[in-house]
Amino acid sequence: MASHGFWFLGAENASGNGSQSPSTPRAWCQAAAQKFSGGIGSKLCALLNVGEAEKAAQAPVKAEDGSTAESCGCNKPCNCPKAAVCFSDLYSTDLLPALDGDAKTMNFLQEVVDIMLAYIVESFDRSTKVIDFHYPNELLQRNNWELSDEPETLDDILISCRATLKYAIKTAHPRYFNQLSTGLDMVGLAADWLTSTANTNMFTYEVAPVFVLLEYVTLKKMREIIGWQEGRGDGIFSPGGAISNMYAMLLARYKMFPEVKEKGMSSAPRLVAFTSEHSHFSIKKGAAALGIGTESVICIKADERGKMIPSDLERRIIEAKQKGYVPFFVSATAGTTVYGAFDPLMAIADICKKHDIWMHVDGAWGGSLLMSRKHRWKLNGVERANSMTWNPHKMMAVPLQCSALLVREEGLMQSCNQMQACYLFQQDKQYDLSYDTGDKALQCGRHVDIFKLWLMWRAKGTIGFEAQIDKCLELSEYLYNKIKDREGYEMVFDGKPQHTNVCFWYLPPGVRYLEDKVEKMKRLHKVAPVIKARMMEYGTTMVSYQPQGDKVNFFRMVISNPAATFEDIDFLIEEIERLGQDL
Repeated sequence: MASHGFWFLGAENASGNGSQSPSTPRAWCQAAAQKFSGGIGSKLCALLNVGEAEKAAQAPVKAEDGSTAESCGCNKPCNCPKAAVCFSDLYSTDLLPALDGDAKTMNFLQEVVDIMLAYIVESFDRSTKVIDFHYPNELLQRNNWELSDEPETLDDILISCRATLKYAIKTAHPRYFNQLSTGLDMVGLAADWLTSTANTNMFTYEVAPVFVLLEYVTLKKMREIIGWQEGRGDGIFSPGGAISNMYAMLLARYKMFPEVKEKGMSSAPRLVAFTSEHSHFSIKKGAAALGIGTESVICIKADERGKMIPSDLERRIIEAKQKGYVPFFVSATAGTTVYGAFDPLMAIADICKKHDIWMHVDGAWGGSLLMSRKHRWKLNGVERANSMTWNPHKMMAVPLQCSALLVREEGLMQSCNQMQACYLFQQDKQYDLSYDTGDKALQCGRHVDIFKLWLMWRAKGTIGFEAQIDKCLELSEYLYNKIKDREGYEMVFDGKPQHTNVCFWYLPPGVRYLEDKVEKMKRLHKVAPVIKARMMEYGTTMVSYQPQGDKVNFFRMVISNPAATFEDIDFLIEEIERLGQDL
């Protein structure tokens, strides 16, 4: 029978002991102490404060040369003692590449790994806080965060590592629902560690051969999933959905007016872009950054569910043309940030084709539903787009950051962005120069974001991602069904949500029965911020809130954390009621 892995350590040892479940800290730590090398298991117990008997690492022993050594923790006779290291006497200059720095480096990094492993285990423990909240001025005073001219010891560095994680938000916690990016995947984390260890740049094949090939393979697979024939086209991983969206706008402008690259905006007529009033703010930011201007972004009306209204889009395009403006870019949204709405892509594609306008799909939040046979219909028509933004660091739970821009036309990114710097992109290299991808990017230095996604895809398979996404949508439907008719709750819009976004008001008893509607809305506007503040003070959970248009503050619950369960949804409902009952 296959092993269940990390979380089932100790199951075989506990099977005969009726008083000790394999899931208890004692059983887990005993098993960990045996199965992890270097005493990691014992240190995990100590860092997690699991009982005096379990938390102490094995006592130091005397080596043959009289020096103090620690047992390796392998629980059997061996010759692998670990020398005790006093980090208070060491500095970064004692680590590699220092002469004889090997052992000190390994010991130091092992300590850092121990800190991280303890934090990871704690993050998945529902009995721990999601956040240890302090106000900024308090946090500044609790620790010395200032930089100094003189170096600090490695012991001080380890203290800083612990303090940083102590006050960090546990985004892997099953009850953290605050942002679109939540959870922590162990394979993705391992890939991130490996990526940092390799510490290379994505601009040329010669310095990142494997990573460049993996980006090529993965982008092709993503284009196939979109529906572009044989996965043809182009793409790149960028520092986030906002930059991916700006890339799309840049390409759309270049496609229509390539002379702008050299001569600037004065060589083009007044350009206008179109997007939903519920779209992400990055569309306007991109227009500002590219010199097009935020006033040249025309916001199209959305219906009560947050979907762009195609008839209004066409009306505004015709109006713009009548004013002498040139429509060049339409950004449809697949999964809006607040409502989780999917714009009608097929109808929008028809309009873009009719008026010869570049169609972009911002699928940063909802694009991952393409992985689900049950839910991909919500993106019908995406295959007709010229470009698409897709953020695996959201619904696919790839560690931040991981955002892809996919482009249907091959070669356009290269011609739009290339500067042919001869010190990087020499034309007489011995390999296929198409793998030197750096010249099609706006960046020179580009982080390796691909390995996390690729390794997770290998570990899960497409069906694993599909199951993960389907589960999150099932949880959101469960929440919706629990509260839609529950006393004290009111949905922001009617009907089952299309994505995992569940938008609702909680009306405390003191607000619920007010007859004066103006006063009721005034007081309701303050409810969500107060409950959210109390959540953070207690550290029990985190969920976002915001107003939208003429609607007062409401909770926007989003589920992308693979660790969340039905019980966590129940807890959230009860916690909102507990924290808001006196309002």
